[in-house]
Amino acid sequence: MAETDDTATGPDGEQPEQPTAEETPAPQDSAAAAPAAPPEPVEQLTPKQRRQRRRALRAEPSKAPRTPEQRHAERVEERRGKATARRRRRLQERAKASERRAGAPAVEELAPVHAPRQGARRIRQGVVVSDKAEKTITVRIDVARRHRRYEKIVRSSSTVHAHDEGNDAHEGDVVRVIESRPLSRTKRWALVDVLERAR
Repeated sequence: MAETDDTATGPDGEQPEQPTAEETPAPQDSAAAAPAAPPEPVEQLTPKQRRQRRRALRAEPSKAPRTPEQRHAERVEERRGKATARRRRRLQERAKASERRAGAPAVEELAPVHAPRQGARRIRQGVVVSDKAEKTITVRIDVARRHRRYEKIVRSSSTVHAHDEGNDAHEGDVVRVIESRPLSRTKRWALVDVLERAR
């Protein structure tokens, strides 16, 4: 009797399906033998170049070439539109400001703290030391005062230029002068009267 091989046939006597070449797993040796395809090289860009690329992708398509007259007309039209927008904005701001002023309470005028008054002008007495200039005399004012600590009499003098409209005072006269507004670069005094004439 011939023995049948149960492994070769199935229980129903059918032959088992043999796996096709596509379904069969590739042996490990073949993967090692065939090298994989190298990856594509990645382009190395600097940050500046990357920004330029992004801008170029976002950039609008270039306009058709225009003549200088067309460019000028476009600029004039753009300026006119901006001027109109500015005018409208300013009118709105003025209207809002006038509404705020109308709604704000009225501010009372502040009364002056004191009435305008002129300070007391100083009067000094001195001796004329020069009358050579026209309508101007040089007066020496002598001052004698007691020292605050040492109680000694301290004498000092100062000279001022005074205005003499009529050239009345002469050298050696004792005169009285009063403080006045600036009459020249050095004159801030004016002659009041001549107290004593020189002999």
